[in-house]
Amino acid sequence: MTTARAPRLEKITPANLEAALALRVRPEQEFAVDPVAHSLAEAYVRPDKAWPRVIVDADRVVGFVMAFLGFDWRDDGTDLRSGLWRLNIAADEQGKGYGRFAVNTVAEELRRRGTKVLHVTWHPGEHGPEDFYLALGFEKTAEKVDEEHVGVLRL
Repeated sequence: MTTARAPRLEKITPANLEAALALRVRPEQEFAVDPVAHSLAEAYVRPDKAWPRVIVDADRVVGFVMAFLGFDWRDDGTDLRSGLWRLNIAADEQGKGYGRFAVNTVAEELRRRGTKVLHVTWHPGEHGPEDFYLALGFEKTAEKVDEEHVGVLRL
């Protein structure tokens, strides 16, 4: 991280919306994560399930993260899960600790809400985020969702 001030998560507001929408991951990573606009549309139609935030360092928006809260995993009310829905770190801001910060902050928020396990899914592939999540302590499960791997982090 490039500043003496700690990065922080902020709600999406009119003041930071354009910067959030302008975020782009590296071209070779685009297969693995939807654009921020798509995430915000999902948050709009699921306001009780989505927790979208921009990652800000000093006055710069460097990323976007969205958690899911109490999502009905099987659509039958038997398996409610919370976890990391999206993580977009700007291409030129990667490798500076912002992704780790965002995941840890989401974990803190979910822990505060009483969640015991943080779930995440990821697309497999050479430029996908699997190594990143495993390095943070996520365990890859045998479960898949639409060809995405499922990982869990015990909180």
